[in-house]
Amino acid sequence: MHYDVFNGDADGILALLQLRLAEPKPSTLITGVKRDIALLKQVDVELAQSVTVLDVSMEKNTESLTALLNDNIPVFYVDHHRTGDVPESPLLTSLVNTSADVCTSLLVNDYLKGKHHLWAIAAAFGDNLKHVAARHCLLNGLNESLSKQLEALGTFVNYNGYGRTTDDLHFHPAELYQQLLAYQHPENLFSQKSSLFYDLESAYQQDMSMANNAEVVFDNNVCKVVSLEDAKWSRRVSGVFGNDLANRSPDKAHGVLTKNLDGTYTVSVRAPLNNKQGADEVCIQFPTGGGRAGAAGINALPEEQIEQFISVLNNYYD
Repeated sequence: MHYDVFNGDADGILALLQLRLAEPKPSTLITGVKRDIALLKQVDVELAQSVTVLDVSMEKNTESLTALLNDNIPVFYVDHHRTGDVPESPLLTSLVNTSADVCTSLLVNDYLKGKHHLWAIAAAFGDNLKHVAARHCLLNGLNESLSKQLEALGTFVNYNGYGRTTDDLHFHPAELYQQLLAYQHPENLFSQKSSLFYDLESAYQQDMSMANNAEVVFDNNVCKVVSLEDAKWSRRVSGVFGNDLANRSPDKAHGVLTKNLDGTYTVSVRAPLNNKQGADEVCIQFPTGGGRAGAAGINALPEEQIEQFISVLNNYYD
């Protein structure tokens, strides 16, 4: 049995989509909401014959990865997050690049020599690598209309990945991947007015209209922090709203707080677009923090540490 393990955001879904369009393979899918990253432990070592892992932090899955390799299970691993100590094994094939201007789908695109580059471009837009995605559009001679549609697609698929559980999402990430697998090219998705693209567009616009009234907790010339209520809509926009704020003020760092059931806060952090480093360094100072240089997060920030978080964020970029 082969397992495909992938992050439930645009980068993870569209990385796997490229791979399976180019290399079809029956597999068991393991995924979840974007912040559900300890996914390798769900692989059944007794059944697994091989595993592909996409857009999932190796650092957060080292123990499970080591167990798979020790059981002589080959693993193909593509990612752009912090790795921690990479296990040494001839069974591990890893394509890892932690640069702030790279995402997993772009690494898969290179691996496939651009065979399904339109999906990779959409994923780069979804990961808020707008200038990188725009460069790929230019290099591939895409017109403005298609480029904007790919940007919207990446944004909407990414938006769908955020939530406390998959019950918050419009589509389970595995279902969304399987529906997209029916389309060789995203243009076919755009041409069908009944497609999931337009369902997600409508939902996204509705949720973002409410996010624009978010409470501003802190704001200066270095960073801005906003707080969202505990609601399905706010959990869905927590990541894409951070991207939106970053695009509006590219010289500022941004934090989006979303209240959890236990009174803690989920935090999405975006480094300034004009200084895309350090988001992970800010977040790993808190027990449930992690991520990458340009975008990172904290899963459960206690309310009494909000001021500390703001201070760390402000001091890091000041």
